[in-house]
Amino acid sequence: MNIEINGLPELKEAAQKLLTFASGEKIFLFEGEMGAGKTTFIKEICKALGVIDVVSSPTFSIVNEYHTDHQDIVYHFDFYRLKNLREAYDIGYEEYFFSDQFCLIEWPEKIEELIPEHYIKVSIRSTSAEKREITFVKITT
Repeated sequence: MNIEINGLPELKEAAQKLLTFASGEKIFLFEGEMGAGKTTFIKEICKALGVIDVVSSPTFSIVNEYHTDHQDIVYHFDFYRLKNLREAYDIGYEEYFFSDQFCLIEWPEKIEELIPEHYIKVSIRSTSAEKREITFVKITT
C-alpha cells in the first residue's frame, strides 16, 4: 500500500491505515533516511494504539517501553547507534520481539539477521519539506 502525506495533520489517518493494513501483525520495521520522519510517524502510531506515556526517540537507550490505556505495552527500538549484533543480544531482543506486543523498529538493517519471519515493512521517503511517501508491505519469510 502506498500513501502520500502532505503534512503532519495527515499522519493520524496514515497511522490508522497502517494498523488496519497490519491486521494483527505487531512487528513493524521502519526504513528511511535520517530525518525522513520515522520517529514522528511512530509517535502518531503510538497515539492510535492508546499509548499514555511520552513517546521519544530511543537513540541512546536502544529501546523505550510505552504503556497503553488498555494495559498493553509498545516497544520502540532505534538501532542506529548499535555497534554490533552482540548489543541486540545483550538487551534481550528475543524477549521483546516474541512477546506478542507491538515492536516498532527503526534502523532494522542493523539487525537484519535477527528480524522475525513475519513483519510489516514501512518505508518513508521525503519528497519535499512537508511531503512524504509511505509504503506498507507485509513480509513473510
